Order: sequence, then structure tokens, then C-alpha cells
Amino acid sequence: MVSKHALRTSWSARILPPNVATGKQTATIGRRSKSGRHISSSRNGLDDELGSAASSKEFLSYHVYIPPTPDNQLPVDPDASPDLDPSISARVEEQYVSNSLFTGGFNSVTRAQLMNKVIDSETTHPQMAGAKGSSCATHGCGTRVMSDERGNDILPCECDYKICRDCFVQGLKTNATCPGCKEPYKATENNESSVNRNQDPPASPQRSLPTTPAGMSRMERRLSRVKSMNYSMSLTRSKTEIFDHNRWLFETKGTYGYGNAIWPKHNDDDIEAGQPAELVTKPWRPLTRILKIPAAVLSPYRLLIFIRMAVLGFFLAWRIEHKNPDAIWLWGMSVVCEIWFAFSWLLDQLPKLSPINRATDLLVLKEKFESPSPANPAGKSDLPGIDVFVSTADPEKEPPLVTANTILSILAADYPVEKLACYVSDDGGALLTFEAMAEAASFANIWVPFCRKHGIEPRNPDSYFNLKRDPYKNKVRSDFVKDRRRLKREYGEFKVRINGLPDSIRRRSDAYHAREEISAMKRQQEAAYADDPKEPVKIQKATWMADGTHWPGPWIDSAAPEHSRGDHAGIIQVMLKSPSDEPLLGSKDETKSFDLSEIDIRLPLLVYVSREKRPGYDHNKKAGAMNALVRASAVMSNGPFILNLDCDHYVYNSQALREGMCFMMDGGGDRICYVQFPQRFEGIDPSDRYANHNTVFFDVNMRALDGLQGPVYVGTGCLFRRLALYGFDPPREDPRGSCFSACFRRKKKSNSTSAEETRALRMTDEDEEDSMMNLSTFPKKFGNSNILLDSIPVAEFQGRPLADHPAVKNGRPPGALVAPRDLLDASTVAEAISVISCWYEDKTEWGQRVGWIYGSVTEDVVTGYRMHNRGWRSVYCVTKRDAFRGTAPINLTDRLHQVLRWATGSVEIFFSRNNALVSSTRLNFLQRIAYLNVGIYPFTSIFLIVYCFLPALSLFSGQFIVQTLNVTFLAYLLVITITLCSLAVLEIKWSGIELEEWWRNEQFWLIGGTSAHFAAVLQGLLKVMAGIEISFTLTSKSAGDEEDDDYAELYAVKWTSLMIPPVTIMMVNLIGIAVGVSRTIYSPAPQWSKLVGGVFFSLWVLAHLYPFAKGLMGRRGRTPTIVFVWSGLIAITISLLWVAINPPAGNSQIGGSFTFP
Repeated sequence: MVSKHALRTSWSARILPPNVATGKQTATIGRRSKSGRHISSSRNGLDDELGSAASSKEFLSYHVYIPPTPDNQLPVDPDASPDLDPSISARVEEQYVSNSLFTGGFNSVTRAQLMNKVIDSETTHPQMAGAKGSSCATHGCGTRVMSDERGNDILPCECDYKICRDCFVQGLKTNATCPGCKEPYKATENNESSVNRNQDPPASPQRSLPTTPAGMSRMERRLSRVKSMNYSMSLTRSKTEIFDHNRWLFETKGTYGYGNAIWPKHNDDDIEAGQPAELVTKPWRPLTRILKIPAAVLSPYRLLIFIRMAVLGFFLAWRIEHKNPDAIWLWGMSVVCEIWFAFSWLLDQLPKLSPINRATDLLVLKEKFESPSPANPAGKSDLPGIDVFVSTADPEKEPPLVTANTILSILAADYPVEKLACYVSDDGGALLTFEAMAEAASFANIWVPFCRKHGIEPRNPDSYFNLKRDPYKNKVRSDFVKDRRRLKREYGEFKVRINGLPDSIRRRSDAYHAREEISAMKRQQEAAYADDPKEPVKIQKATWMADGTHWPGPWIDSAAPEHSRGDHAGIIQVMLKSPSDEPLLGSKDETKSFDLSEIDIRLPLLVYVSREKRPGYDHNKKAGAMNALVRASAVMSNGPFILNLDCDHYVYNSQALREGMCFMMDGGGDRICYVQFPQRFEGIDPSDRYANHNTVFFDVNMRALDGLQGPVYVGTGCLFRRLALYGFDPPREDPRGSCFSACFRRKKKSNSTSAEETRALRMTDEDEEDSMMNLSTFPKKFGNSNILLDSIPVAEFQGRPLADHPAVKNGRPPGALVAPRDLLDASTVAEAISVISCWYEDKTEWGQRVGWIYGSVTEDVVTGYRMHNRGWRSVYCVTKRDAFRGTAPINLTDRLHQVLRWATGSVEIFFSRNNALVSSTRLNFLQRIAYLNVGIYPFTSIFLIVYCFLPALSLFSGQFIVQTLNVTFLAYLLVITITLCSLAVLEIKWSGIELEEWWRNEQFWLIGGTSAHFAAVLQGLLKVMAGIEISFTLTSKSAGDEEDDDYAELYAVKWTSLMIPPVTIMMVNLIGIAVGVSRTIYSPAPQWSKLVGGVFFSLWVLAHLYPFAKGLMGRRGRTPTIVFVWSGLIAITISLLWVAINPPAGNSQIGGSFTFP
């Protein structure tokens, strides 16, 4: 035994400070665990890194994870105490993970750096990384001790000896005795409840951690939750150590959904006609319903569409037949443009034939998933988990305060806390964003309970405290005024801390850099001889974190190797660890008078992620960042549903997640790939000059697509089914179908072992020979992460609708998701670091078939198209209260650049294999037309620009597009105009938009069509023909420079080349009107009909360009100089034309004696 203990002691030696151990620097092995081997290497503090002993009491520790191998196994101590609670080890591991910053990537080890603190300010919430706690009593340690969900110390021994995680693990590996009382570890009163989980819960709100059977893999532990809560029998596993669904169904009489398995018969009283008692005693109620458009509105709308189609056909035939021989060139250009406009209108109008509205029933959702039932006696939430993705890339264009407010609105959402996880993707890897997220996590400690206590809406603090309405309306609690006053003060201090982070980080880095330089100079003086010349000390300036260590991401003031924007390691920090599965009620804060005694103070899981970036790799912009989040979240929380939001889109309706889940969990919801919410914006000028609200698209086009195969994906505010993102096909109409078997080619095998290996991925009752698939293709599609591959069938099962009705196929049994999720351990986060590395996607299908699709700046549309092309459906969820709200650029230049990016992506789609012309037969015909219009609409700009010049050319030449304005031509124009206006009125009727919004959309259609769309076509052609890549411009989310005006950016004039075509069109039409009027007045045989036609169409063009001209004029009273210059040029030009047309009296020469130079 002595040799064994000596071996273990040498294997896990404790690092002592220099005043205790010898003066020589040492490196030691940290520990082993069941999941692998973790190497801990310690060296002295900041000065010791440079070889100085100025501050030898500080330490910098990091850990390296080595996967388990045959020669690297956890040694089992037979003398270990059998009474030790296994949940203690889980708590220890989770505490370690939540206080460590994990880094790693390509050709580098994965390290876990223990963070003493994450931000300079104090953190108090027990779930947050770096929360304060007691110090370890072990001599020479002083590390923070383990704590529970309330922040209380976890004391594994009866003697209440305070011990940290590292010392506790070391003691378990040596002799499993307490360093305080020297007795073997035993379960204390605080954790006895976790051992006796099946007994009545204690009165204390302590968390009861589940115990898992030894030897079970992480997938098996997750799959073990699918068992029905009616049975106490444990899960069975086959001889091949793979979970056997069929055997489990047989031995436990479990249920996988009515119609797919026999319902268990408890007794005769509970069954009637072979159905469960709950289906017999109360009727089944759907979660959603379709609200059809009234026939009095929809029928005339459809009739007018066909009437206008017929009129357009006759009109074009008449135009082709009746040429204008006097100006054949003018007639030819006009006819070609009119034919294209008719075709474009047809592509836009046909998908609008079947608009619908939808409604949800949140009361039914609560009754089905959160009410006590025989399968869920405790009434715990049976809703599936949701992983929320928030993406940001540049803290200068996307202010951290905006992102922090979005995070706070997500953490305060009305969804089960234990089922919600938030992942922040910082694609810039900025320390500013990292510390801003840590500050947001700290502020959430009081903001989230405040929202739950008083039912605050919206739950974005910045929007809430800036509301124009009365904040005290419908508030009945007597302490609301006091709580709100305190929160407003706290939020003001929070904003000051966020705004001061850049200076704080810079001052901190300057101080540490000066300290490094002084230490280097001291070493130089000690090492150099007196007569040797002194060389200047050169030390690269680094960026330092709050705990006094180097930031592993990009440095601010220097582009050092492995610390630049395109070259840094992957970073994962668990800001808020997973909450307990039981509600954790707060207490009354006597010092701050904030009573939370009846409020759940738990917070959802919050994780900061910055994927690895290295030179020479194509990181695929936002799509690559989102795919990295998909993989990391699958490893860490594996929510079957994913909600993605831009950093400036916050949760405006706290129940939006529940509304979206109604569609996913309703009958037939397993065929829905995503639920798209409309985008609503704040900070738009009251007149909506540049159609920023885009209501025609979101309230007309998207509602119409919802009546087909579903709306398109627009990039944010979308609730995805994880399985659809993985590239699987939807379940077949045949209930025996499987989304897995539809995606991967099956291979029939007679080997029973192979059947056991594939059984875990099968749907309920398929034939064994017919349901097998080649699982060897999984690593080629998803990568070589076993944890990621194991999570796929779990996400598929947890995402199924509830099998509470015979019509629900491929459902899951009630109560299958009430068990708590696994606690995070170091090996899991290390695996997450691996899957966000830059090399992980090599030779896989990520970005090609799996996840967000690469190859376009509008990856959102392409990703949604791929899902629809595989047969999935999508749903449009318009809530009574806006689900999400965001910001949009109100400046003309920024707006044009935004439209340019969208149009450029559409051109890329048209010239790629994502063109709807080559789509599969699973795509609905009208849905195919809608996607075809997505790729074609930018090309309308070519014909639109030509058509906008035609009125001026007509006025200059004295001709018109027709030979004479006869009755037939005017009648056609009248009918076409009346049908267009009638369709607009009916669209306004069934969509709920206003006439002004429809007109603003028409105006900006011409503005964008003559500027950004035309530039997008040119860029797309250059990319296809010359291979010139298209640059991506990030839309700025920053506010205006003038703080006293909310719309200061609206009046800012920023010149761009995109403005040249519209400006030219306006000037040419104005000059054309002047020339046409002057020629007609002084003509001996005036042709008024041609003048009226040309002037009318010129005024039509100028009316559409009026918002553009107004934007060029800037603020009222602050007209830019360029406007005066243009006015002078136009006045001079018109004057010269007038002199040329009307020569002075007594001079027959045109223009008199004036001649052009």
C-alpha cells in the first residue's frame, strides 16, 4: 500500500509557493478522471514568466486534457470510502468548469485556465464564473472552495473542513481521507438527499443531483431520460453496450407514442378502448390553429390577380403589334422593359394566392407540458431545451452595451430556466466583448429576478427604462416603485461600467506592460557587465485580463503571432453555469431592501464562445461562426431547438419562445424545420423615409408564403429544429418513415451486432432489415467528435412532439424530459474547444449540406432554401406583442449598403446550384417561384434604369413610346393602374399594413432598384466571370453622433457611388421636362399629347425618388453645400436651353449670338 500511495502522490503532487517549496520552479501533473487525464502545469506569476521573483506569490495555472487510452486509465483505490456521495464529484467538476477559461485549437493543446476573477467589479451570483467564496484550508493552497447553487460552501466531510476542488480530487486519488479530521469521506446531511432521490424531497431547497450508473457514456446518460416516469425499472442495455430501445420497450412496457407502441396497462380502470386514461377523460386540444383570411377579401384578391394577368397579356400583345415607326428605338426599349416588368410582377404575385394567419394557445402548452399528470406527478417542465445563439463580430460597429442588453433579455425570457442556454459568438475575439458579457451576467443577478417578480415587459433594460408610456400601469405590488428606482440606478452604474471598459482594459494593460518592462530592465542590469553597452528593452505589448493573465484572443495594441484578428486560439468561458433543476427561491436583502423571497433566482446557462482562427483558413464569416456554435452547443447542452438572434435583436415578448414551441410541439410539428418570427425595428424615423420597417415583405409576402411551404429564413429571429440543421430529411408521410433513414442510404445487413449498433437511431417500430443505415458515414458528414455524433439521436428524440393523440406519429411519451440535464465537466468543454477549431470542418459536409450553408453573403436564404428543398416546412409566427425587436440603419448610405449586400447574395444564388430552377420535386411549385424571384429580382434594376430614362429621352426627342395617345392605350393604362391599386387595398386589408407603408415600399423599390440592385448585378457578374470576391460590409449598430437627436443619422449625408444613378436620373428628367415644355410652347405645331405623356412619366419617376432627394438635402436649416452647387448647375443649364430655344428678337439664329464653346 505504501508503494501505491507513493505512486499516486508523485502522480498528483501539490504545487507549493516558493516560500514553502524549494526555490526552483516545478511543473506537476494535476489529476486523472473517468473522462480522461488532466495535466496541470504551474509556474510563478507574471514576473516569473519573465524570470523575475518580484511577485512570487501569484500563480498562473493551466490544464491540459489527454483522452483516456489503454495506458492512461483512472487508478481505482480499493480503500476509497464507499459512502462518499457521487454527486460531490459532479459538483466539483462543474465548479471547476465554471471558473476556468478554456482555450485551444489547431496544433495546440487544450488548456483550462482557472480564473480567480473575470471582471474587476464584484460578482455575487453563485452561478457566475469568479463568484466570491471561502478559501481552502489546505496549507499552501488558498484557492476558492467548492460552492452550491446558492453560493454556500460544499463541505464533503462531517468535520466541515473547507477544501477546494483540486485538494479534494487529490485526496480522493490518494487515500480518500479528509485532511482535517483524517477520517474517510462520508456523505453529509447536505447531500443525503441526492443519494435518496426516490424519497420525498427535503424541506431545504438544496439541489438533488442524480446519480448515474458507472460506466455509462454521456449519450447513454442522456438517453436514460427518455424513460417514462411511471416506471422505476432502470434502463437495459444490450450485450454490445448499446442502449436497446426494443428491449427497453418490452421489459418496461414503455411507450414511444400512441400508434407506435402498445400503451401499458396499469389496471382496467385506467384504460378504455386501449387508450390512456388522460386521453379518455379530456379531449385533445391542439396548440395552434390556422386563421383563414375572410373569403370576402381573399376571393376578390385572387380574382383581381388573374384579371390583371389577362390585361397585361392583352396590353403587351397590343404594344408589340402597334409599333411606333417614328421612334422605333424608343418603342423597342419600352416594350422589352414592360415585358420584363410583367414577368417580375408575376413572380412576385403568384406566391401570394394563399395567405394565412396563425394563432397559438399558451394555456394548452402549459397544461400539456407543465401541469401535473400521471407521467409527471411533480408538474415539472416537460418542454424541450432551447439553445439561443447571439452573434457579434466587431465591438466598434456593434457596441457591447447593445449586445449586453440582448443577453439580458434572453436570460429573463419566460421559459424554463433549466431548459434554456445562451451562447454568445464573438467572432472578433475581443476582450471588450468578453468583459461586457461578464458584466451582463453579473447584472442579471438582480435584473432577471426583478423582471420575474413584477412581470416586466420588455425585458431589455435599456428599452424598458426608455419607454414613453406610464411604467406604473397595471403594477399592483407595493414595492414596485422602490425596486424600479433601485434597478434604474443599478442599470445606470452598469452602463457606466460597460462604457468605461475600453479605458479600463487599456489602463490595465499599460500597467502590466510597464511592470514587465521594469522587470526586464532589472534582469538586464543583473545579467549585464558594467562595461557592456546596454541595449534597449523591447517587450511586445499584450492585452491583460482582470485576473492578471494574457488574453488568449487578439491583442489591442499589437498584432502578435496567435493574438491577432485572424490568428488566435479558440476560447470558451462558462459565464453562468447550468442551474439546478429545482426552483431556487431568493431571500430578502436587508441591506438593499430587495425582497426576492418568493422569486426564483436561477439564471440560464450562459457561455462565451470565440472560435479559433488561423491564417490560410476560410472562416466563412457569419455562417462559419454559427456552425461553430451549433457544434459547441451540441456538445455542452444539446438543445433540440436553436434560436438565433443578431446582437441588436432582443426579446421584446418574454413568451415568444413558448409561442414558437407551440408549432414545434403540435401535431405534425416534427416536419417543421424552423419557425420564423417577423423582424420589427426601433429607432426608425416616424415617416419611415427609406422603408426600414419593410412591412410589405414581413406582413404580406411572408404571410403568403406561410400558406405554401413556409416563409424564407431571414437571418435572425428564427427558431430552428437542430435535426434540420444537421441536413436530415423530414419524417416521411408514412409513419414508419425515419428522418435518419431518409437522409442516409440504407444498407441491409444480416449481422445481429450491426443491428444492435444502429438500433439507437431507429424510429419506433420499423422492420429491422429495412431500418439499418450506414453509420460509418457520420464522421465524414459531421466530423470525428464522438460526443457530437452521440448527441444527434438524443436531439432527434427530444425534439419530437408529445404522443398524446393517435394522430401524432413519431412522438415521445409524456414526462420524458423532466429529468435534469448533465452537469458540465472538463472533458466536455475540452471537446467543445475541439469542435470550434479551424480544422474541424476539413473533409466534412459542414457548410455544404450540414449547418448554415457557405458560399453566399446571404447564407440565411440559402440555408432555408436547402431545408425546403429537402421537403421540410416552415411556419411564420406573428405574435400579438412583437416577439423580437432590433435596430435598422436610418441613414441613406447605410441603408443602400445593406440593400446592396442582400441583392448581391441574391445574384450569387442565381448563379449557383441553389437556383430554384434546379430544385428538387419536394419543393412546392409556388414556393419554387418565390425562391426563383429571390434570385431574379436584382436583374430588374437593368430594365428599371432604362425605363426611368425613357421619359427624358422622349421629351428630348419629341417622340413617345407610342405613336399617338389613343383611347386603347389610355384604357389599358387605366385598367392596369386600377387593378394595381385595388390589389394594394386588398393586401392592406388582409395583412394589416397601412397605405403609407405600401407607398414607402414602392418608393424605395425604385430607389434601391436604380442604385444598390444595379451595383449588385455588376458585382455578381464580376465574381462569376472574373472570380473577383465580394467584400462583406458589417452593418453598423451604433447610434448617431448627436446625443440630443434620436434621428441624427437620418440627416447625415455620406456620399457613395451608389447615389450616382439616381442623381443622374433625377437631373436628366428635370432637364427633359424643361426642354419638352419649352419646345412644345414655341413649336409652330405643338404635339401636346406626346408632351403630356413624357411629363407624366417623368413626374412618376421623380415622385418615387422624392425620399432620395430629401435625403441628399440633409437636415432642415443645414442644407449641404453640394445642394447649392447642383441648384446652380441646373439653373444655368435651363437658362442656356431657354436662350437656345427662344432666341432674342431680331435674330433668327438659334440662340441668338450665343454659341457654345
